[in-house]
Amino acid sequence: MTRSLHDLLATHRLTPAQRRIASYLAAHPTVAAALSSTELARYAGVSQPSVTRFVALLGFDGYAEFRRYLRDSAADAPATGNKFQAGVDADIRRLNALREQLADDARLLRLGASLVESDPLVVLGNRVSAAQAASFGYLAAKIHPDVRVLTDAGSVLGDHLRHAHRCGARVVVVFALPRYPRESRDSLVQAKELGLRSVLITDKPVSLLTPDADEVLSAGVGSEFVFDSHAAVTSLTVALVEAMADAAGAAAQKRLEAFEDYAARQELFLPD
Repeated sequence: MTRSLHDLLATHRLTPAQRRIASYLAAHPTVAAALSSTELARYAGVSQPSVTRFVALLGFDGYAEFRRYLRDSAADAPATGNKFQAGVDADIRRLNALREQLADDARLLRLGASLVESDPLVVLGNRVSAAQAASFGYLAAKIHPDVRVLTDAGSVLGDHLRHAHRCGARVVVVFALPRYPRESRDSLVQAKELGLRSVLITDKPVSLLTPDADEVLSAGVGSEFVFDSHAAVTSLTVALVEAMADAAGAAAQKRLEAFEDYAARQELFLPD
C-alpha cells in the first residue's frame, strides 16, 4: 500500500520552504500531480532547488518518480477538506493522544506539587518557546508567590539562574519546542550544575535535549503549516498549572480570590 503524503512528512522535520511545498500539495493534490518541478516551485512560492531537496528528503529518486507518486495518491485519496481543516484535524489527533497520556494523572500531580514547593519558581524559554514560557508564567503567578520568567541567553541567563538559586529556587521549568535552540540545552546544563531540578516541556519524549532534563513532559507539535502549531503543548501547559493549583490547595484559592478582588476594584477587564 502506498504511504500517504501525510505519513511521509510526519517522519521528517521540514524547513519553512519545504512546509510551503507540503502545504500546497495538501491543498491542491490533483493539480500538483500534473506540475513540473519548476511549476510546483512557482505555485508554492519557493525556489526550484527547494523542490528538488524536498523530493530527495522524502526518499524519491527524482521528481519524475515523485510526480508518479502524486498521481497515484490523488487518484486514491478521499476528499478531506482544505489545508486549514486538515491542520485542525491533525491538532485534534495530537490532543487526543495527549488525553490518553494524561489518563494516569499521578505524575502530573507530583510535578505540580514540586513546582509549588520551589520558591521562587523559574520558567525559561528561548525563541519560539518564549511565548509558551510567558503564558505558563503568567498563569502560574496567579497561584504561586514568586514566578520568574527568563527568556535571555548566555551569561545573562546564568546570572538570573544563580540569583534564583541563591533565593531558594529548586526547580526550573524549561520550554523547548522545535527548532531546538542551543540556548535551551545550555540552560538545562547550567541548571544541573547549580543543582536545580529541571522539568522539560517539549514535543517528544526523546530528543537531543532530554538527556539533560530530570523530568520530561511532551505533547505533539504540528508541522502542517509554514509555522508550527502548539495547540497540544498549550493544553499540557494549562493542565500543569491546574496540577499546581490542586497541590497549593487553599493557598491557591486565597491568591485567586485576592486577584479577583483587585481586578474588580481596578476594573481591569471589560464586563462580559
